[in-house]
Amino acid sequence: MTVALIVLYAVVQAGYFIAELVYLFFLTRPLNVVNPEDAWLIPDDKLPKVVLIYPVLNEPEETMRTTLFGLQDLDYPAGRCHIMAVVNSDDPITTLRLDRLRYEYPWLEVMVVPPTTDPSWNVVWEAWDREPNTYWWHTGNRAGVKDLPPKKTRQLIYAFYNLVAANGDDWMLDYIDADSVPPASHLREAAAGLRTYDVMQSTNIAGNLLDSWAASFHAMDHMSWDGFMYPHLSDDGNQPFWVLGKGLFYMAPDLVALGGFNPWVAIEDPEAGMRLWKHGGRLGVITDPLIEEVPVTFRRGVTQRKRWICGFFQALSWPLTAMGFTFWERFRARLNLIPCLSQVLNAIGVPLGIWAVVTYILGTSPLPLALVILSITTIVLYVIIYSLIYASTWRRTALVLSSRRERLHYMFRVSPPFLFAYSIWWTVPILIGFSMFLRQGGLTWERTTKTDANHELVREIR
Repeated sequence: MTVALIVLYAVVQAGYFIAELVYLFFLTRPLNVVNPEDAWLIPDDKLPKVVLIYPVLNEPEETMRTTLFGLQDLDYPAGRCHIMAVVNSDDPITTLRLDRLRYEYPWLEVMVVPPTTDPSWNVVWEAWDREPNTYWWHTGNRAGVKDLPPKKTRQLIYAFYNLVAANGDDWMLDYIDADSVPPASHLREAAAGLRTYDVMQSTNIAGNLLDSWAASFHAMDHMSWDGFMYPHLSDDGNQPFWVLGKGLFYMAPDLVALGGFNPWVAIEDPEAGMRLWKHGGRLGVITDPLIEEVPVTFRRGVTQRKRWICGFFQALSWPLTAMGFTFWERFRARLNLIPCLSQVLNAIGVPLGIWAVVTYILGTSPLPLALVILSITTIVLYVIIYSLIYASTWRRTALVLSSRRERLHYMFRVSPPFLFAYSIWWTVPILIGFSMFLRQGGLTWERTTKTDANHELVREIR
């Protein structure tokens, strides 16, 4: 083995070791979760008003029907909850579908978002003029630009500020994706949590995790991050946190003071969470998950995940400086991306580590003893971390799979040999997403195709 290869091996193993230390660091952080039993301690007349915004773009009617079927069972006083679909004015097909669905679900309200040249956008521009936290509006090469990119964030901005202008800010905001189905206690748990925390985030779980091999792998992303690692970002308010883009709650006055949502990042979730954290906000977590569907093909998975990667890099670059993050705060914030980027190292670090140990035992190792010890350490840490992840995943499969056989089938699909291959696949969206970041891309809503994959599951649960 040449010196160059030994150095390359050392770099890979050291990088993997650092990624594992970041995992362990997050796992040592305390959890701030709402006790589900607290959801029932608040009298109905003391519950805050809530507006659940449902942004949609060219969504299949059956997908929306399944979501609305689930939303009708939310346990919350009818007079204190408004559910509002938000659709773009240039999307008449979705508007027509929503009009049909309102015959089945008459409680559904619909808001149509006009072009940003419409006078109804003035409430947004005026609010941003008053609020210095809207740094993208006041500084940078997009200062004062009103031609906001046509995506979910623009819908949220328009809906939020027009609701505040019409009704004041004495309410809490929730929003979900087109395929999201929250548990019946969703709103009550958030109301209980917001008595202590400043933003509440629900965990997520995929309901169609056995639809295909791709779906199983994509669902594992949510198992290992949303359902296992993410809650530790709450950390008693010490760690800069992200929100997950669905199933989250703000009190409207806090969001007004925060400046709403930044329209110039591919996904609004990381930036909004870190901006709230910088202003003293604390994250609370709802462990009862909402159900969503994941892409059933690897191609669709790339479409979705490249946008995530682009948004992560965008949020962790200039916005951190514009928000006033110190060097140490920027460092802590960027640690949030390490578990995702380390996907590429997962498939390399462990097999190489095993090779190093075996060749050392056989007496044929070309590596110095220090690198063999490092390899053993990475393997031990891998076993510890993934034992915890798999134990959590096994428990969570019971939420969406009814039989032990189905649960074992899923665990087989995401077992280490197959997960190593999936880690290599992650290289594709990471590289594409980083390229999009360099080109300032990701600002057009590139929709992830939905297939109403959870139709039967939601009806069984409800």
